Amino acid sequence: MTASRLSHAIETGALALPDEGRVAVFGPPGDIDLSALPRERWHLIQPFAPDHAALAARGFECATVPATGYAASLVVLPRARDRGEAWIAAAEEATQGPVIVEGAKTDGIDALIKAARKRVAIEGQVAKAHGKLFWFTAGDAFADWRRIPTANAEGFLTAPGTFSADGVDPASAALAEMLPGRLGPVVADLGAGWGYLATEILGRAGVERVHLLEADRDALDCAEANVDDPRAAFHWADARGWAAPEPIDTVVSNPPFHIGRAPDPALGRAFIAAAARMLTPQGALWLVANRHLPYETALEDAFRDVAEAGGDRRFKILHAARPRSSHSTRARA
Repeated sequence: MTASRLSHAIETGALALPDEGRVAVFGPPGDIDLSALPRERWHLIQPFAPDHAALAARGFECATVPATGYAASLVVLPRARDRGEAWIAAAEEATQGPVIVEGAKTDGIDALIKAARKRVAIEGQVAKAHGKLFWFTAGDAFADWRRIPTANAEGFLTAPGTFSADGVDPASAALAEMLPGRLGPVVADLGAGWGYLATEILGRAGVERVHLLEADRDALDCAEANVDDPRAAFHWADARGWAAPEPIDTVVSNPPFHIGRAPDPALGRAFIAAAARMLTPQGALWLVANRHLPYETALEDAFRDVAEAGGDRRFKILHAARPRSSHSTRARA
């Protein structure tokens, strides 16, 4: 845990945080222990909506992008190495003192320390709880790790660390091909990423509005650039608790199934339950998932009609209609 490594470094005297000034934390989980300093000294940079909301509810000042002039910064390594490198470069640019980097071995902390040693003097390092924490003084050693969104192979703008940044995900492409010609006037794309499925949905006849829900602010920023259509509405939100502003005729989703590096099929099941709540009584869900993920029971619990519409050995495309517990009582005329 971040708390144990950071606290251990401070308590043993290996690391001393500055006495004054704000301290940034890049990528903190919602339950992070930051008791080492008063709450008002922390500035938390978290683009993932669920963690951002949890931290804000605890009274921390949160943002999705950093400010400048920090006395120190802490980077909590994410799953994606390119996003972690981008955060380190951003922290170095925004900090006037130490930059602290923390991560588990499974997050690649050892390889990162090795890479950092070639660029900067490592001033200290601690190991605890299957991970490490190290720090260096901010300068300009990681300037080439700064990254901005760039166009992928298909011409879509994507940001480092976002899902399938290098190109269209094959499962999403298969789902797009399977979608019917008419989806109804109002469609929601749960876990919209950088917007590929939304562009396909907007090409269907009769679509008046598409709600793109995405928890990753960086991905949603790219979606806003990629989906240049007045019918698109963008929502930085956790799909599991989102309240639809109007009845939804069809939900389309390639839901996530990982929390960090750990697979968690409960995420997909929660997306299914959320879809059932927001759909009209005659509404439908189109979902793609890896073949091994056990979503059929959740679908049968939430919908009256469930069928596998297609797929291959890698993934399956599931279609469900007529939710059992729709909270949207208005049907489309």
